[in-house]
Order: sequence, then structure tokens, then C-alpha cells
Amino acid sequence: MDLLAARPGVRIVRSSRVYETDPVGGPDQAEYLNAVLEVRTDLTARGLLEACLAVEAGMGRVRSERWGPRTIDVDLLTYGEVTIAEPDLLVPHPRMHERGFVLVPLGELDADPPLPGGRRLASLRLSPGLVLGVRPFAPPLRVP
Repeated sequence: MDLLAARPGVRIVRSSRVYETDPVGGPDQAEYLNAVLEVRTDLTARGLLEACLAVEAGMGRVRSERWGPRTIDVDLLTYGEVTIAEPDLLVPHPRMHERGFVLVPLGELDADPPLPGGRRLASLRLSPGLVLGVRPFAPPLRVP
């Protein structure tokens, strides 16, 4: 969060709690810690994505195996109410509605966020299995 907040044009507004979550897909791996941040920015969506990728690179993220273990993963989930469909930038995040580790912390910050396909969280029927591997771990991150 501090590295993202240090990027020009990015201001962290608030954080969800931190959740410990079971890995989804990929090889056997340890649990993850997940949180969602709300930011205000004067960057474009692409500029914000580039800031997220720069944070990942600064923390040593290497993309070697899809859904494999990683040091850090900073995703752009939504960008206001905007929908973007470009080859390397899809907003809202295309699989966020399938991931309890995203929906639970995101739901703390926005009770009805935009989802892919023009849907809203309130319109989804969530299966209990979607959130079983999502456990509260720590309070919200301290906003700088």
C-alpha cells in the first residue's frame, strides 16, 4: 500500500480488512493475504494499471507460472463506473465475481460494486463455497 501511495497521482482513501485466503487454481501453494484498497487518482485507468505493475516489479514479482505462487499481486478491479475492454486492460476485472478473496474485502468498501458484463454484486447469487476459504486476518491497513 505504501508503495502504491508513493506513486504520483495516487492517493489511498481506505482499506478493507486483511483476509487470509486459500489459493485458487494453480499448483499447491500457501495461503495468501488479501485486501482491497480504494484510491483516488488523476491517472487514467492505464496509468493506474502501470502504477500497480510498477509496485509488483519493485517488490520482485516475476510472472513465471499462471496462478502460481507470487510475491505480490496488485490488480485493478474497478475504475469508477467505467468499463474498459482492451487486449491488456479489462475493467471491471474479468474474474472478480468468481473470487471470494476479492468480493469479501471489496464488499466492505462498496456494497454493490460494478462487475463484468454490467452486473452488480447485489444481483449475484453467491454460493457458500465461494467464500469458505476467506478468513479475517487483520484490521484494515493504516492509510498513509
